[in-house]
Amino acid sequence: MRRALWILAVLLSHWRRHRMQLATLLIGLISATALWSGVQALNQQARESYDRAAAVFGGARTAALVARNGGTFPQALFAKLRRAGWQVSPVLEGRVQIEGHSYRLLGIEPVTLPAEVGNAPTIGREDLLAFITPPGQTLVAPETLSDLGLSQGATPDISGGAPLPPLHAQPQLVGNVLVVDIGIAQKLLNKPGQLSRLLVGKPKGPALALESVVGDQLHLVQADAETELERLTDSFHLNLTAFGLLSFVVGLFIVNSAIGLAFEQRLPMLRTLRACGASSLMLNAVLVIELVSLALIGGLIGLVCGYFIAAALLPDVAASLRGLYGADIPGELSLKPEWWLAGLVISIAGALVAAATSLAKAIRLPILAAAQPYAWHQAQRRWLILQSAAALAILAGAGWLVWYGNSLLAGFGVLAALLLGAALILPALLEAALTAGERSAAGALVAWFWADSRQQLSGLSLALMALLLALAVNVGVGTMVETFSRTFVTWLNGRLTADIYLSATDDAQAEAIKAWLRERSEVEAVLQGGRADAQLNGAPLEVFGLPDDATYQAHWPLLQSSPNAWSRLRDADAAFISEQLAERANLSLGQTIEVPTPTGDWKLRVVGIYADYGNPKSQLAVDTAALMAHFPQTPRTRLALRVKPGGTAALISALSDRFGLDGRNLMDQTALKAESLRIFNRTFAVTAALNTFTLGVAGIALLTSLLTLANSRLPQLAPLWAVGITRRRLAGIELTKTLSVALITAVLALPLGLLVAWCLIAIVNVKAFGWRLPFHVFPLQLIKLLGVAMAASLAAALLPVARLARMQPASLVKVFVNER
Repeated sequence: MRRALWILAVLLSHWRRHRMQLATLLIGLISATALWSGVQALNQQARESYDRAAAVFGGARTAALVARNGGTFPQALFAKLRRAGWQVSPVLEGRVQIEGHSYRLLGIEPVTLPAEVGNAPTIGREDLLAFITPPGQTLVAPETLSDLGLSQGATPDISGGAPLPPLHAQPQLVGNVLVVDIGIAQKLLNKPGQLSRLLVGKPKGPALALESVVGDQLHLVQADAETELERLTDSFHLNLTAFGLLSFVVGLFIVNSAIGLAFEQRLPMLRTLRACGASSLMLNAVLVIELVSLALIGGLIGLVCGYFIAAALLPDVAASLRGLYGADIPGELSLKPEWWLAGLVISIAGALVAAATSLAKAIRLPILAAAQPYAWHQAQRRWLILQSAAALAILAGAGWLVWYGNSLLAGFGVLAALLLGAALILPALLEAALTAGERSAAGALVAWFWADSRQQLSGLSLALMALLLALAVNVGVGTMVETFSRTFVTWLNGRLTADIYLSATDDAQAEAIKAWLRERSEVEAVLQGGRADAQLNGAPLEVFGLPDDATYQAHWPLLQSSPNAWSRLRDADAAFISEQLAERANLSLGQTIEVPTPTGDWKLRVVGIYADYGNPKSQLAVDTAALMAHFPQTPRTRLALRVKPGGTAALISALSDRFGLDGRNLMDQTALKAESLRIFNRTFAVTAALNTFTLGVAGIALLTSLLTLANSRLPQLAPLWAVGITRRRLAGIELTKTLSVALITAVLALPLGLLVAWCLIAIVNVKAFGWRLPFHVFPLQLIKLLGVAMAASLAAALLPVARLARMQPASLVKVFVNER
């Protein structure tokens, strides 16, 4: 033990003499851990919210009996099943509006709730008497109470004028959910004696077969380990994880570079320790202990930084998940101890992986070559050949995945293989480019310039790989986002064609508004809309009502359509389907689908496929009148108005004064488009932030590599100074060399980035969301990113170059004194 401590003290003396290398190592560990742990904190926060939603009174993780047609069924079936030995509990679900905002209303019977519901029985039975006896209670999440601007005990009115029971906050609930006793829910939803589903608990004894009790009226839906919300958001979290992993890898490049140089400089020290009697096993064990200790320090600091990164990005992540998927995420981080432990483990594992290559290279070098500063470079050529062969194999694997892969995971596999293969083959490409420059050089100094640049590649290659990856991902994601943005704007102009959109509080107010609008001369048309929820092959489906009006026929974003598609839509047996639905269900024009409705199965023929960007759910569009006939409970509160030019502002003001409508349920086309674009831009704010972080880490990697190489560069620069080249000119040459290899790397990153964009657009987007975007190249954006990369490289090179320009002659003379 004492010998191990002495060995550790000797090894740590290296860091006291090379503090910049220690700082470089810690910066790499902190950057890698911070970005990875920050992303994992965001994912963990979101998944905890999904778990809360799934556990609330029989979500997807509780088995349930539902009607075969997807509607409600008589409450008498509940009594029959209970008498037959089934442990079931009734639930009624519907939507209500409070001040123009829609909320999910759940009616439960707390006495019969099965234990499998999770934390729901605790919520229902906390004050059972107050919950089930008049006036009852409305259980809500604290954030819902805050959104309503009400305090506990308030009794707000829902659409139709009926008051809710007094509000009571429950932290276990998710937002936008109102929970009441089932009898109260039946009155509020105007569904007396009706149920939406029966939650199924574990049997306590023998029970009759389901069909013998209720016939074919109900069927059993087994508990699902993964909710529909989780399935929808998987692609979003996979995208975040991919960015976090990329940032982690880029940070490890810094660690690898620092450890590699430290091992090379410590080889004489290691040889001396071996000569003094330290065994190889003990020496390697102490090296690992030293590395793990440094990883723990860097990991702890990185976790703190990761927490602040996650806290800064959480509002944008929450807005993205709410806008894209309707998922409600709390605005404050609540992290479990497992997150801290996982962060430390990933920091230690990353450090060990980054050190593995350097250890292997040092072990394979001849022991007498350990003191030679060029032994590392002699071994580098052999590694370069092996690395290039591995790169070609990985790129071939990417091609195989493109051809045979057919899933979202395969799409991300293509991206990973493409980026990894390109990073590994980069040193060989740079070597070839610099060799070509050396062969065409005219003059000794120019030839030395190219030859010395080649020699520097071994020390700069990892930093240049990081720059290549960061810039390629910026180009790819930037191209995808810009393409999506332009396509989204065009699509939005086609979808939002009316001048005013309003949502009445209930059907009665909607009828009053329509009657009032008929007397307004500036109103050209009042278009009735609607939307209902259904299921198709077990997956959620939105059924959208299209008014029979020339405005929609002229602007609806159809991608494909049958002849006379719009006239066939009026016949109530045809539908347009979204691109997402066509992709997921493998549907094409002319095929027939059956949609379960409260009035029975509805057979629809596909006569059109339309773009529905930004909506991850499947959707079909039918005539509004047909929608109302098959879904009679659909609220008739959605209205769109066409107004004569110049009359929009006055009409909005009049509607607001007459009916008490505000900006939440009354909006003109311009404001609605602006709001949609704001949500769109905020959705990609997280991606932009992670892009910036990644590019910043790549710049740090280049800076640290240049700083750690600064001292080892003196033997190459001192002879030039000795023959008369000034220190200022030497500094200029060094800056030019750094910018040259950075420029070659950046130029190679541009086509790589366009390949990344193609993968995102043609593979990942299609598999994740179901929509396909056109592929566009934006030259000005590429030039801008190229300039940013060169500016980052210039900033990284300035400090070591400035130190060289101010270096005292005595430091250069010492090179010859030490006979290096």
